[in-house]
Amino acid sequence: MKHILLFVTSGLSFSALAADYTNFVIINLDDAGFGDFSYNGAIGYQTSNIDRMAAEGMRFTHFLVAQPISGASRAGLLTGCYPNRIGFSGAPGPGSTYGISPEEMTIGELVKQKGYSTAVFGKWHLGDHRQFMPLQNGFDEYYGLPYSNDMWPYHPQQG
Repeated sequence: MKHILLFVTSGLSFSALAADYTNFVIINLDDAGFGDFSYNGAIGYQTSNIDRMAAEGMRFTHFLVAQPISGASRAGLLTGCYPNRIGFSGAPGPGSTYGISPEEMTIGELVKQKGYSTAVFGKWHLGDHRQFMPLQNGFDEYYGLPYSNDMWPYHPQQG
């Protein structure tokens, strides 16, 4: 069985396949706080699947992101580079002319060299033109939004 890397964003649920080698899942959530999960005291709801992953896996609780902006922080996480160094200082909107550079190696491309299968589920926010999308940047499967959930054409306007 192949190894699998799942990059999950915006809290969509998923399940990973068992493998002969270590599977790993990276969950990158915008605006999630320490107390937003039931294992850390969330009140009024349960996060059972996240709680189980936290209990059975490895958690990293002290870290910083490279930018306070979702697209740029994802670019930093996926490439290991400071986003401004690779020309990614913001969050591209629909139709934006910039996105993740094909010159940068993503974690998806890196682990594929070791035989991993890769997937992204949720918010991508690294450009919505074809060359910027996950399937062109090291991921085998993708289901989600190419930009923030408040940028789609039918998002209710605040008034």
